[in-house]
Amino acid sequence: MHANHAEAARRGDRDLLAAALNDSRARTLALLEAYAAALGESLPVPYSPQLNPPLWEAGHVGWFQDWWIARNRQRDRGLACEPDHARPAGRLAGADALYDSSRVAHTRRWHLPLPDLAATRAYLAAGLEETLALLKTAPETDAGLYFYRLALFHEDMHGEAGIYMAQALDIPLPDGLRPRPARLPEARALALPGGDWSLGWSGPGFAFDNELAAHPVTLAAFEIDSQPVSWHRYLAYVEATEAAPPRYLRRAGQTWETRRCGVWQALDLDTAAVHLTWHEAEAWCRWAGRRLPTEAEWELAAVTRPDFRWGHVWEWTASRFQPYPGFAPHPYRDYSAPWFGDRMVLRGASLATAPRMAHPRYRNFFTPERNDVDAGFRSCAG
Repeated sequence: MHANHAEAARRGDRDLLAAALNDSRARTLALLEAYAAALGESLPVPYSPQLNPPLWEAGHVGWFQDWWIARNRQRDRGLACEPDHARPAGRLAGADALYDSSRVAHTRRWHLPLPDLAATRAYLAAGLEETLALLKTAPETDAGLYFYRLALFHEDMHGEAGIYMAQALDIPLPDGLRPRPARLPEARALALPGGDWSLGWSGPGFAFDNELAAHPVTLAAFEIDSQPVSWHRYLAYVEATEAAPPRYLRRAGQTWETRRCGVWQALDLDTAAVHLTWHEAEAWCRWAGRRLPTEAEWELAAVTRPDFRWGHVWEWTASRFQPYPGFAPHPYRDYSAPWFGDRMVLRGASLATAPRMAHPRYRNFFTPERNDVDAGFRSCAG
């Protein structure tokens, strides 16, 4: 759905990357403003295993960009960079002890002496200024631009996390940040012949390590929904089985309401069902005599069928997050490898995803009980 934006970002030149880095930072700062307006300048939030403190989240974004670009003596080497080489001190004393997600345990992030909001904004501004200055002279090669692309997509991911965190905490967001669910047309069944498929990324440009290496798979013929399951279809199961309704939903007489940032409103049943766990998606499929697609089936349909609609919600698949054959970790070692095995793959994108992130071969991954993410599903048979 957004593959043209994603291809441009993954293969883009310095000017395109500079514009994208500015755009991503503008969303980061707008989210900080929304959080500050709702919570106060100290941005206090209760502990949650699914969230991060907003001040930590913003500082981590700035630290990550500095670590892999300004402080990276091997930034022009791309994948050949030695991730643990000695780096110069950063612009903020003690930043590594505050923001390095590989070394700062999740539970500790609520108890750190973090810089205040004004200092965090200044840290972000100085870091982006240096990043953009360095980008002007970076080699226009995949190696030379690798870490700029990585920092961009990393900030895009945290921007999306800031949006679903606002939903979890009932923080109101302005119209430019709050996703507006789009109505779906009537679902159709798409028949796919199966056959041989090259699963994963190949060719030039940026790729995440878990998208590599592309490898052949053979798929049997199957049928897949043309779009994600709507609330109309999902709630038929809830009413028939008396299953617990999903988070953010409640019955209001003969209709349903959804809570968006603290406000209950009528639910449009023709929009994609969202904030569902993998278990809820799998239970609906069993009830309907269907199943979740594998990630290979999803990718084949998304790449080859123009009538396959995606980008409304992240879509749970039946596939566990595992390395592809030939996997080799990229310099940011903790992006994929620590999470193999206990997470499920989601494909597609949500309305909160930056369009440049939305690529049909991108692999998202969460533990199956998560219902704060903008996740839904589609069904499959055969």
